[in-house]
Amino acid sequence: MTTKELISQIQKKKSFLCIGLDVDLNKIPQHLLKEEDPIFAFNKAIIDATHHLCVAYKPNTAFYEAYGIKGWQSLEKTIRYLNHEYPEIYTIADAKRGDIGNTSTMYAKAFFEDLAFDSVTVAPYMGKDSVEPFLAFKDKHTIMLALTSNEGAFDFQTKEVNGTELYQQVLETSKSWKNSENLMYVVGATKAAYFKEIRKIVPTSFLLVPGIGAQGGNLQEVCKYGLSSNVGLLINSSRGIIYASKTKDFSKQAALKAKELQQEMAAILENI
Repeated sequence: MTTKELISQIQKKKSFLCIGLDVDLNKIPQHLLKEEDPIFAFNKAIIDATHHLCVAYKPNTAFYEAYGIKGWQSLEKTIRYLNHEYPEIYTIADAKRGDIGNTSTMYAKAFFEDLAFDSVTVAPYMGKDSVEPFLAFKDKHTIMLALTSNEGAFDFQTKEVNGTELYQQVLETSKSWKNSENLMYVVGATKAAYFKEIRKIVPTSFLLVPGIGAQGGNLQEVCKYGLSSNVGLLINSSRGIIYASKTKDFSKQAALKAKELQQEMAAILENI
């Protein structure tokens, strides 16, 4: 999917919501455990109930890999279902991959060609030759960790190196990489105060923003400093939506939570 197509969906749905499909079998409604594939059954119900309210879905691959080959098969069924039934939806493999050249190429093939995701998250610590193999794929996006929402982000990401905080150097350096127009960045919602500086470096790049809701991030604060001329934000909510209820109408309750965020986003978009 191209950036232009993503922006078109944002405008059409009046939403820049991304829903994280982080499925824990201990948290889903117990009646689903009787299904042949409980994870896919849960995802399908959530997707069918919320697809009109969001523009993206983001399965975190750890929640599938933890269940071995069956979990991976559930992930495969989920992305195939999305691409077949809702091809307008932007898909993100939250895998946080990153390794040297040939290995990164194989990771990219796995997510972009075999599973046909639109994007994948990567870690930039190993530098240019670990990220550029992902950037080589046409109409695919590489979402690079920049400033994350976890407490440990302060261990390295905000440390000053030669007078500049490390995350700022990562952002600036990445712009010089081949096909950098295919880059997006992960910036945590709990770091709202940093968005103003980030926008000085990457004024129009899309930012994937986790941490709204359960992690304490504030949508209004993020939008105040993070919105760009093309919106430029994908706000992710996972637990706050998909685990809204453990009853048989869990998908309906998830849709109500998604609707709350979508309406808040629609109001924000009307004022820009």
